[in-house]
Amino acid sequence: MKTKLTLFRRNGIYYSQDSTTGQQKSLGTRDETSARKLVEATNEAHRSPILNLQLARAYLSASDPAFLVRTWQTVMDQMQTRGRDSSRERYVSAFRTTAFDPIRNKPLMETATADFLQLMKDTKPSQVFYLKCLHGFALSLGWISIPIVAPNIWPKHHPKARRGITLTEHELLLTIAKGAEWKLYLELLWETGAAQTDAAILKAEDIDWQARTITYFRKKTGTRAQITISKKLETVLSHLPTIGALFPKLSQEEAHVRSKRFAYQSLLAGISDITLHCYRYAWAERANSAGMPERFAQAALGHSSTAVHHAYAKRAPMKVPSLEDYEQKAAERVESAT
Repeated sequence: MKTKLTLFRRNGIYYSQDSTTGQQKSLGTRDETSARKLVEATNEAHRSPILNLQLARAYLSASDPAFLVRTWQTVMDQMQTRGRDSSRERYVSAFRTTAFDPIRNKPLMETATADFLQLMKDTKPSQVFYLKCLHGFALSLGWISIPIVAPNIWPKHHPKARRGITLTEHELLLTIAKGAEWKLYLELLWETGAAQTDAAILKAEDIDWQARTITYFRKKTGTRAQITISKKLETVLSHLPTIGALFPKLSQEEAHVRSKRFAYQSLLAGISDITLHCYRYAWAERANSAGMPERFAQAALGHSSTAVHHAYAKRAPMKVPSLEDYEQKAAERVESAT
């Protein structure tokens, strides 16, 4: 085993030199015995963890031969094979960024807390989220025995507050929108509250004109969404293809391409803090303000939990009737029944 520090003397003062980095440091003494004790103490402290690591490798390699060569790229590759198609696509997109390069080829058993802390310091909140997912996945597989980062050390995620697009903003965006397909796409988002990808890949076969409904399964969650075709929505659909994709060009684009186009047009319109997903918030807020029962709004948006719907509709203004109004209506019902 290579000695970490070597001892030498210069101008009567003893120095140590790191055999790996070549860094030299004064020991602050002219006494050879004291200098040797200081160097030997450092070498012994370094020797123990190295020996322990070698022993751990010997034991673990006997039960799992791949343990010694398993890197974080191995965990990424395995994680990208699980979940829905949309989840796998997000994992692939996230892990191919350069942000994960510092640990990509690092063996799991040689990874220290400092490696993750440095990565969290230099990356975006979204990348920290995927790093946490990666760490948890490695734990669940048993590829790391104890957490590298304690639960209370992970930074808390504070998402930006989102709001719904107002009717005025929507109409302004329509005046700026270029291309008939893109304009119809925005109008369909306003009328349905569909997620941007779900709306872009809608097909004519998803429309039941006899029942006057649009039914589809969300790409992100697989949950069923169904919305009744209103007169305004019927007008939009009447300008779209009756066979195949409703938006032939947009359905072939990646989500980030549509997002960038919308962001540019929002900038031209002087509107800030909105994305295509804000059409979804707007629909939920409008439904809440209009008094639509939550179960209906939840079915139309394809939400699988009421908690999610609450998050979307929390900004919706609501005027609560007085108790006197309810008492008067109750008395009228009793009177009409008699």
